[in-house]
Amino acid sequence: MKYSHRSVLSRIAFSLFLGVSSIAFAVAADQPIDHNSVQLQPQVQNGISYLTGGIGLDESTALKQTQGYNLHMTFSSGPSNQYLGSVDVVIQDTKGASLLSLSQVGPMIYVKLPAGKYIVLATLNGNQQRNTIALDGKSTGTLNFHWND
Repeated sequence: MKYSHRSVLSRIAFSLFLGVSSIAFAVAADQPIDHNSVQLQPQVQNGISYLTGGIGLDESTALKQTQGYNLHMTFSSGPSNQYLGSVDVVIQDTKGASLLSLSQVGPMIYVKLPAGKYIVLATLNGNQQRNTIALDGKSTGTLNFHWND
């Protein structure tokens, strides 16, 4: 099936309006950011740098454009994958020693960690999820935590 250029643009515009397609995300990421609505502040705990935030389109776009953080985490719930900004997160080494402990954060966290293997515990309303991740120091690791309602 062939589509005209106008038809493709109409479909993209409709997808952007609904905000449901991956095309909408890609286009939105290239839009200018209103930096007045972005509250991202790099923080350090135990020598580990991290950013947390992503509330609103401008802030989530700004965070996604940030470089230098090799662990990206997102938190969501329910069938509509609604972002969560109230998650407790602990990152441990493989022996269980706590390296980073954050309360009521999200919906996204970017962390700078040395190469190695880590255990990540994310807790929402007493419901804990656990993931392990190996970071090679060259690429970015991604963890998505999702809770059903």
